[in-house]
Amino acid sequence: MARNWIRAWVVASACAFGAAAAESVPVEAFARAGRISSPRLAPDGKHLSVALNLGEGRHALGIFRIDGMKPTLMLKLPPNEVPMQVGWASPQRLVVAKGRQSGPRGKPQLTGEINAVDLDGGNQKYIFGYDSPGRTIGIDCGFGYIAALPEKSNGRFYMRTLSATSKRSMLYDVDASDGTSRLVADIGERDLAFVLDRTGRARFAIGLDDDDNYLLFQSDANQRWSPVPSERTGGELVPFAFSPAGDKVFAWFAADGEPLSLVQAEPDGSGRRTLVEDGFASIGGLQWTATPTQPFAAWKEGGIPTIAYLDENAPAAKTHRMLGRSFAGKLVDFVDHSEDGTTSLVYVHSDRDPGSWYLFDHRRNAAQLVLTAMEAIPVERMGVRKPIRFKASDGVELDGYLTIPAGVAEPQKLPMVLVPHGGPHAIGDRWPFDLDAQFLASRGYLVLQVNFRGSHGRGKAFEQSGYRQWATRIQDDLIDGVRWTVAQGHADPQRICAYGASFGAYSAMVSAARAPELFKCAVGFAGIYDLGMMYDKGDIRESAWGRNYLERTIGHDEDALAASSPTSMAPRIKAAVLLVHGEADRRAPFAQAKAMRSALEKAGHPPEWMAVPKEGHGFYKDDNNIAFYRRLEDFIGTHIGAEAAPAG
Repeated sequence: MARNWIRAWVVASACAFGAAAAESVPVEAFARAGRISSPRLAPDGKHLSVALNLGEGRHALGIFRIDGMKPTLMLKLPPNEVPMQVGWASPQRLVVAKGRQSGPRGKPQLTGEINAVDLDGGNQKYIFGYDSPGRTIGIDCGFGYIAALPEKSNGRFYMRTLSATSKRSMLYDVDASDGTSRLVADIGERDLAFVLDRTGRARFAIGLDDDDNYLLFQSDANQRWSPVPSERTGGELVPFAFSPAGDKVFAWFAADGEPLSLVQAEPDGSGRRTLVEDGFASIGGLQWTATPTQPFAAWKEGGIPTIAYLDENAPAAKTHRMLGRSFAGKLVDFVDHSEDGTTSLVYVHSDRDPGSWYLFDHRRNAAQLVLTAMEAIPVERMGVRKPIRFKASDGVELDGYLTIPAGVAEPQKLPMVLVPHGGPHAIGDRWPFDLDAQFLASRGYLVLQVNFRGSHGRGKAFEQSGYRQWATRIQDDLIDGVRWTVAQGHADPQRICAYGASFGAYSAMVSAARAPELFKCAVGFAGIYDLGMMYDKGDIRESAWGRNYLERTIGHDEDALAASSPTSMAPRIKAAVLLVHGEADRRAPFAQAKAMRSALEKAGHPPEWMAVPKEGHGFYKDDNNIAFYRRLEDFIGTHIGAEAAPAG
């Protein structure tokens, strides 16, 4: 009965599906997104913190006593704010860095504000931020991050700050109860993160400048900082932790923009030794031991992820391997450990399963289910995500995924939806559960996702190869993927649509314009359709980093921007179009959708239209998400579904 309270809350927040639609999973199962995320285990293993999605753009921090999973706190945040960083400073006290979402389709951005609270909601304190109370701890107001927690909880945490009045990065050791602090590190470069050794001394400072160039500094015994020469490291070395003995440093490494590998090096960055590498895709998903913490494994994330142990015979590796066998076909991730090493919080998920969290008792060798991300999703009715690789038209090898409807062993001439990911940079498609892909597969469609040039996960060179190629090489890669899938006999060439959100919406329109013979319909949700407008409207342009990002990725040539904009390509789009947008979107302003609609109407090809007031970059309200998924299902079904008119 350990999960009764939280199960009741989740079920109460969802509708009763009843016996409706035995043939397909109810829309509501997908539209009502996961209510639970980012659980963290208290140092004594007796409580869990959980980020709660209350719906309608409201979020909260929940605290549960593990014994019976009874709630001790639900701390509600202001609208559109989320508990983005949560750390246990002690078994009784937490620190929380708030984030703000422009919409569910956008990644939350930290607000720079840090608060602390006891697990029962008492002793709430504003620790740091731009508001004047931040001055009470003796630090000028600014932007704060939770940088790290001590290996053994002591009621303190490390806070990295950006000054509102200077371009310095500073690190403080902060008391989570009263906010008093001690300066640990200070460097005259903006927005750098720090790497601490086992004694709490800052040894490295790392980050990017406004032009996206990597910066690496090292301190001496007197905390004087100097750049680390690339000749010493042999490439881009990104340290992140010291070994328990303090004589080695763990780091990510890449030479010449290749995929990241996991390495170990000397404390000065020399003497690099490769621990895990792939060659095609970057290494990620580190698995950590209990105290003294160190990585014991990493995921090779290309295709279906595989685990690579640094020492096959290490106790943590043996435990992880045993859990992997117990949860066959799924990924097992250690999230947290109690300080005494007796209890671990474990996340188990797969391509068909959005995931659940278990508490693993090392003494009893037993796992107990405590939380489930999306209880309304029937895992057995989700589709398999099959990794693919193919050669693009210029010979470059690309990868991606086909999500195959449940019950289909081998897809043969199925109606297909191309789903380009957003971004397009700093993001990529991976094997684990994908909500949009699974929704479409549950309606009988084969779903194609391609990691086109510019995608994250194959190294900096691959990602940068998509810069200023939004309308050309990126779209070539997507179209090449469609043609490859048709050539394999998987997709019906007469029944193909494109659907995407944000940059995915841009790609849906451009692909439909560049290959009008392939696509019967195109759907854009919260899309960018006029590139030049990105310099005049929207939140990307509001920061120096954002403006430099636009300059790097799309350029500033007005003619080139116009030629690469879907609004200019409207006369070439023959597919039926559905445009969906929130009127309060700040990432892709509503003006983008209105410009695309106007261009299509001028071309004599008016789109179907769904504009929703008071929604942003994606929809917060359950009713609006339900309406969107139903509209999407009906629109695509009309053009390539069973009810679609025969081609020709």
